[in-house]
Amino acid sequence: MKFYFIAAAAFTLSSPVLAQQAPMPPMDHSKMDHSKMPMEQSDMMAMMNDPNNPYGATEMEMHKKMMMAKQGLPSELWTRKMIEHHRGAIAMSRVALEKATDKQTRNMAQMTITTQTREIAKMQAWLKSHDKPAQ
Repeated sequence: MKFYFIAAAAFTLSSPVLAQQAPMPPMDHSKMDHSKMPMEQSDMMAMMNDPNNPYGATEMEMHKKMMMAKQGLPSELWTRKMIEHHRGAIAMSRVALEKATDKQTRNMAQMTITTQTREIAKMQAWLKSHDKPAQ
């Protein structure tokens, strides 16, 4: 009986409700390692406007649209996110066609546009065949 009383007391004292009532000391944010934190919006804007990265704007647009795709159960959701991912690949490939000087890179970019366009059509057809609105 004594063991159960001690266990109950220990459980009660370790309760999150009681832990929340204790005041927390202020945090010193200057000592935090920000390199392991998600990107700040200003960091993303800097990346997008980096003259050494001609793909920044297309990358940001793709990620934004992928994150906005939230409709449906896993199969539909995957399809919607992949459509945006493929559209992003097409947009990046168009930038490569405009800016890349290497013939092999330009050929791969053109091939990516062709194959990803075909894949998007397949995914749109899947949506339609499952009575889901196109994207």
